[in-house]
Amino acid sequence: MLHLLFQSPVTEAVLARVAAGDDVVFMDCASLSLLQAHLQPPLNRLLSSNGLFVIAEHLQSRGIASEDLPFGVHVTDFAGLVDLTVKHPTIHSWT
Repeated sequence: MLHLLFQSPVTEAVLARVAAGDDVVFMDCASLSLLQAHLQPPLNRLLSSNGLFVIAEHLQSRGIASEDLPFGVHVTDFAGLVDLTVKHPTIHSWT
């Protein structure tokens, strides 16, 4: 499944709904949540069995440098998002 996270802040309860093998894309204001210290432990757990992505344009518009992201979070563009939607026939949007 592909999880598209739009809401801010992203909560641990939302991240707990991500199953092994799912991919997660942080979009819009949800990209800010990648910098929240209290989410680092659940994000690190997800990185062992999930792909975590953030849209480059959304980082840029919020003044976030890719170097500031947790290790293992992939920066992608909209073409990469399309690739993820092809990979995952089931998509869940969290708004």
